[in-house]
Amino acid sequence: MWFPQRGLALIFNQEKFSTELHLPPRHGTNTDKNNLIARLEELSFLVKPYDNLTVQEIEAVIHDAAVWSHSESDCFLCVFLSHGENECVYAGDGRLSIRDITHSFKGDRCPSLVGKPKIFIFQACRGDKHDDAVSPMDVVDSEVNTHTHTNQLVVDAGSVQTLPAGADFLMCYSVAEGYFSHRETVNGSWYIQDLCEVLQEHGAKLEVTEMLTLVNRRVSLRQVENCIDRNAVGKKQVPCYTSMLTKKLYFRNKKL
Repeated sequence: MWFPQRGLALIFNQEKFSTELHLPPRHGTNTDKNNLIARLEELSFLVKPYDNLTVQEIEAVIHDAAVWSHSESDCFLCVFLSHGENECVYAGDGRLSIRDITHSFKGDRCPSLVGKPKIFIFQACRGDKHDDAVSPMDVVDSEVNTHTHTNQLVVDAGSVQTLPAGADFLMCYSVAEGYFSHRETVNGSWYIQDLCEVLQEHGAKLEVTEMLTLVNRRVSLRQVENCIDRNAVGKKQVPCYTSMLTKKLYFRNKKL
């Protein structure tokens, strides 16, 4: 990729949700957001973070990004830090279809990204179990005493399914389908912690799917140690990704 700009990176960070959704706040997600901003800016992305948007607000941002000219950019990147369910992720007041989000960036709707990588990263739960059968939730965020700043382990609610999106899409998920995605209330999610570390160490050197495989390994070596539900102690997590890329993808340093 030798275009003048790396590309646009959107981060949708959902910490709070309307009471009608009955979803707990996602303590620790702001740490994930800040770490991602730092790492992506180091890789020359134009980063635009958004906090606690509604469905309508996210749809408006997605629309603007799809009609924006990416002709001088290498690629496009979009991150969702939220709860998930089936083929959807949650905004502050409702669900968004992952399929509709990705379709906005297909060639007929976003011609300036034709033939360019479109990367989507989802930090969200994708099921109701760990490595083996346990209680559906190890602890919910609303039970955590945030005033003590104790780093407790929690999970993101719901289930997100793997979705094919078309050529030149790279779909990255914090956990394999059907399993919990773990998030620490102070340090942030396991997946984003390890993804940011790998980007910092190897972002300008390794091919992207090689980095994602390394992230998979690092997350898989973790296990639950500090959790209110003692039955969850020792349980693990493995991320996954689905690549429809048609060529190797590097984030090599841009020449000044």
